Amino acid sequence: MQSYTIGQAARLLGVSPDTARRWADAGRVVTHRDEGGRRLIDGRDLAAFSVEVGQGAHREDGEPYTSARNAFPGIVTAVELGDVAAKVEIQAGPHRLVSLLTREAVEELELEVGMQATARVKSTSVHIDRT
Repeated sequence: MQSYTIGQAARLLGVSPDTARRWADAGRVVTHRDEGGRRLIDGRDLAAFSVEVGQGAHREDGEPYTSARNAFPGIVTAVELGDVAAKVEIQAGPHRLVSLLTREAVEELELEVGMQATARVKSTSVHIDRT
């Protein structure tokens, strides 16, 4: 399972590293240390926490989140595979994006809950890039 540093988690959650550290210190998200002493968050834990964080629609300063571009880096929070089609959900900061794509595409990208991915939006299509 992929793990994320506090800085990586902060970027995926759309907050500052200091905010992510405070949340970890307060026990809102579980961390563990690697051999080098860095604090890490397991991907599945970060995925669950990102859904919780995504429920709020404003940053700490009260300003709404906006996107100047159509690329949303985030964390995969759900993957549902059908016989032919699949549904992938990504939490990108406060944004929940859902993409319907082929099962084959999901398998080729090896998408799973807890991994980092980027949703790219053009018109009504959402494309997923594994990062």
